[in-house]
Amino acid sequence: MTRSQLRAVAADEKPKPRPRSVLDAAESGDRRELLVALRRRIAKTLNSEECPPRDLASLSRRLMEIESEINAIDAEAGEGNMGDAVDTPDEQFNGQAL
Repeated sequence: MTRSQLRAVAADEKPKPRPRSVLDAAESGDRRELLVALRRRIAKTLNSEECPPRDLASLSRRLMEIESEINAIDAEAGEGNMGDAVDTPDEQFNGQAL
């Protein structure tokens, strides 16, 4: 499941400049931006016909780990979509039912 990055913006809002490289992102000090740059770099490598077959598994795994880390950061910031679980109230515990 992919979630949309689109949202409404204010008339005076300017787009946040995206780091052009992993180095730029690392120097920015923003962990999320670094993860996004790494995700982009790994995805680009995986998409390349020149990606060595021996690297496919490890790069794919790392890509999925990075995606999870980005989602966790977004969820902490309240930007993530947790689905219906967030809106589901807890039920009373009934010890007799055990």
